[in-house]
Amino acid sequence: MIKNIIFDLGRVLLNFEPLEYTYKKIPDKQRAYKIYQEIFKSNEWIMLDRGVITEEEAINRICDRDPENEQLIREVMNNWYEILTPMEDVVEILKKLKLMGYKIYFLSNFHMLAFEKISKKYHFFIGFDGGIVSYRENLLKPESEIYNTLSGRYDINPSESIFIDDTKENIISAEKLGFKTVLFTSSLNLKEKLLKYKCKL
Repeated sequence: MIKNIIFDLGRVLLNFEPLEYTYKKIPDKQRAYKIYQEIFKSNEWIMLDRGVITEEEAINRICDRDPENEQLIREVMNNWYEILTPMEDVVEILKKLKLMGYKIYFLSNFHMLAFEKISKKYHFFIGFDGGIVSYRENLLKPESEIYNTLSGRYDINPSESIFIDDTKENIISAEKLGFKTVLFTSSLNLKEKLLKYKCKL
């Protein structure tokens, strides 16, 4: 019997399209793509998720690596988390699940400043019964320790739980630990998969 539904945040409950955002900031597409790679595909980005570096330190390191584009890098990083907006159709599914009596959690790789901003900004966060965010634990998905931290802290039995994520590697790790899973592609697909698990919606 399913008792717990666990959501990833980025690209599941929150829109996150950094390449589109960078293109809007920088008209020169070739230059924009280079800066997108420098920021959003960097080791510093991963370190921010792990909570071992501050945003200021990350920006300075990226700028030191690419001084020619320092101004643009700083401009892109200035309040970038405004691109994290709710995926309303999925938020509605979350609310329905909550009303049906399921325990609702989040498990997400996230930066400190971004999480502090969006968790205060968006009302749906009050619906969670708990959650784990990577920077607080110095752990990242798909590492098994972060899933075990969630299970231990909230007394979650993986066999009674569904984990929803948009990244295959994260899904595989969860399955190895006994979680039922949904690889997120759309709200419609999510509804179909939840119904297959006999979740009431």
